[in-house]
Amino acid sequence: PNRWHVRDAMKLEHIDEPLLRFQSGEHICPRRGITAYGAFDRSMGTRRTDVILGSVGSATCNEALDRWVTRCASEIPGVENAKQPNLRVMFPGMNLGHGFDATLKFSQDLARTIKKSEVDEIVGIADRRTRVTKAIELYYEHIKFLAQNRPVDVVICVLPDALFKVISTDERGSAEETLEASVEVASELNFRRALKARAMHLGKPLQLIRAASLESNKRGQQDDATKAWNFCTALYYKAGPRVPWKLQTDDRRPSSCAVGIAFYRSRDRQVLNTSLAQIFDELGNGLILRGTPVDMSRDDRTPHLSANQAYDLLTAALTEYRVALRAYPARIVVHKSSIFSKEEVDGLTRAAGDLKIDTVDLVTVMDSKLRLFRDGNYPPFRGTRVQMDEARHLLYTRGSVWYYQTYTGLYIPQPIELRIVRSEESPSFIAREILGLTKMNWNNTQFDGKYPVTLGCARKVGEIMKYLEDDASPQIRYGFYM
Repeated sequence: PNRWHVRDAMKLEHIDEPLLRFQSGEHICPRRGITAYGAFDRSMGTRRTDVILGSVGSATCNEALDRWVTRCASEIPGVENAKQPNLRVMFPGMNLGHGFDATLKFSQDLARTIKKSEVDEIVGIADRRTRVTKAIELYYEHIKFLAQNRPVDVVICVLPDALFKVISTDERGSAEETLEASVEVASELNFRRALKARAMHLGKPLQLIRAASLESNKRGQQDDATKAWNFCTALYYKAGPRVPWKLQTDDRRPSSCAVGIAFYRSRDRQVLNTSLAQIFDELGNGLILRGTPVDMSRDDRTPHLSANQAYDLLTAALTEYRVALRAYPARIVVHKSSIFSKEEVDGLTRAAGDLKIDTVDLVTVMDSKLRLFRDGNYPPFRGTRVQMDEARHLLYTRGSVWYYQTYTGLYIPQPIELRIVRSEESPSFIAREILGLTKMNWNNTQFDGKYPVTLGCARKVGEIMKYLEDDASPQIRYGFYM
């Protein structure tokens, strides 16, 4: 049943790689586009050109960060004689006049030093939970000082290798990334997620870095240019509001807003909440909301919103959209990683109707165990869509990429399955829209992400929200959860 023969399928098509828009041109690749045409928001009048960095780490870590930031200010060549030159491109330097047209500002007076004796004390604690808790509090106190006493945009937490080894949690997961919520034992404490939740009220996004990753050209790591691309793009976005790139859209079409709904469990596994990641518009300006507790369906053991919960959640999100853009969108598309219940459909469509929104599209985006096979050694191309029936479609968002001349993954890619519950648009348009939204992840400048940001973002938000106290106010900007 898991072998699907193309000749039996109703329809197979290849969707061209969606274009991204930059300041003065378009390209499919974020790296080439920023280098050739500049970050999209360079022409915005309110934009600042400096990104001020604070740092928490040992003296050695802070010095290593200083050297790396200095290195990122200048051009870093790509891999010499690379077999895939479009995958290993040069980094133009984080400086004024080209590319990002911005600078990273860091100096030792923006650094807070953790003593070696403090690290040794934590490393020597036998109980892992106590060890991680102590590390969180140690970093938090320094983050708090920087947030309250220094004009920083982002705080970088550099973890000495000795500390990293005893507090890290393996977050790589299974061989293939999934949309399902990660399994986290209640007694386990994830340092990265818990620290971001602990410091969220301070209003400064965090960037966590292992000290070893600040070393240049280290074996087993990304090349320096790729590392600089991902490091600088993430900081540029987190320091916000900044827009490195946006999706190219048809200006003749009415305004549209994409919404993702995902669920996460409390750490004691007793309460199931919703987290919603809304993309205001094609700029990728997002809104994060925490929904109310939901019940598991007795029939299929999957979480569902009641009609009133669906109504309230979408109404709150669209109200924030109106505040930001001074108008409601003409169309909304809602992505969900599980089947829409009748109550959810009723609540979502009622909310849209009451706000006079003309078009509502509802699409389930699921992991699929079906696979396509292609002649040769490479998997199907990213952008391959197969229509199984009118409502069900397979879409390869990970796969061979013509522009890269390779498949960049380590494992055989699995497509995602799209189940179109209701839509005024064609299946081809829905798939093309989802493919475009996979490119709106500013934590990675390689453009072949698996999931649309609506759901990839919502899951990561949930992973951190489970560490927030019930009375804590979550930040609404995605940069705090990256």
